[in-house]
Amino acid sequence: MGSIKVGIIGTGFSARSHLEALRRLNRVEVVAIASSSQERAEQVAKEFGIPKAYGDARQLIHDPEVEAVHNCTPNHLHFPINREVLSTGKHLLSEKPLALNSQESRQLMEWARKSEGVSGVCFNYRHYPMVAEARAAITGGEYGRVYLVQGGYLQDWLLYNTDYNWRLEPEQSGSTRAIADIGSHWCDTVQHVLGRRIVEVFADLKTVHPVRYKPKGPVTTFAKSEDGDREEIPIHTEDCGIVLVHFEGGIQGVFTVSQVSAGRKNRLYFEISAEKASLAWDQEEPNRLWIGKREEANRELLRDPSILSEPAASMAHYPGGHQEGWPDGLKNLLIDFYEEVRRKKEGGEAASGGKTPSFATFEDGHRIMVLIEAVLESHRTKRWVGVEE
Repeated sequence: MGSIKVGIIGTGFSARSHLEALRRLNRVEVVAIASSSQERAEQVAKEFGIPKAYGDARQLIHDPEVEAVHNCTPNHLHFPINREVLSTGKHLLSEKPLALNSQESRQLMEWARKSEGVSGVCFNYRHYPMVAEARAAITGGEYGRVYLVQGGYLQDWLLYNTDYNWRLEPEQSGSTRAIADIGSHWCDTVQHVLGRRIVEVFADLKTVHPVRYKPKGPVTTFAKSEDGDREEIPIHTEDCGIVLVHFEGGIQGVFTVSQVSAGRKNRLYFEISAEKASLAWDQEEPNRLWIGKREEANRELLRDPSILSEPAASMAHYPGGHQEGWPDGLKNLLIDFYEEVRRKKEGGEAASGGKTPSFATFEDGHRIMVLIEAVLESHRTKRWVGVEE
């Protein structure tokens, strides 16, 4: 079988991350890129050596050479672009959130079920070897019944009131920011590790900077704040928050999200307390899984494919001591996704030894959207809110 031809919609941080990860895959070729302007698309196409550049996403979606589409656009464009791709029957990998509300995400889930293509959502933290190791231990019952989960996702790129980005604008990003942007990653990752869904939430959210000072020029995600002409912008989304959660099976939990925690660049972490041990993982130290015991020494399991479980070892591409991190997790997601694409193209034959795909589906993406809305409702009403199926 020849290479799978891919088109990417978007030219920002996530699009570039996808581009670099796709280049590390076998028999996958990026043949087109689209942006909001023809000039920008051509600029990025030239930089990465991509044959086709489009200033209109629809042109890329309907290009007959493009077999799979990566939707790496701002949040408000996820629904219309995903809908358009699904209507063509092409394969689709969407950045999260799947849409701006659960009504839209439900429609996408239903259309994806009917589509001939493979559909997935880019929840990339599932695809770290040590996360897979934690999942294998917990779901396999190695440490017994789980009691408690704690953790969070902390960043500092919006610490100052002069920090600004499109994610602060509800018309582009939606009615929530820190919860949808990074809290959704924590929820998806921990639900995946536990094999249990969050069924109820109690949330307390906070906007630290009710007014921010927006530069009059364009600003990209994670860019430094620079002096210059600015305008006051009222902020209506949360900078940080704390959420109590109940999982299936009576497991209690709590997580914190923050984009205003100085010194924390991208710290997604969790600690799971079970009958026989506790497990802890931190994305900023991704090659280590801490295992805590009561009556024997605590230990750290290091990422080494020779000693990991089969699911985890399959995600570790270098020997122990050769560190892997964020770009490698994204690469693992894409490997998983395109193995399923190949299986589908080959008529359903198991292309990966019968391995079940682990990437997030549109059903997972929809349920995260329902969860996000439950968090917002809980914050508004100051009560526990169930996560409806």
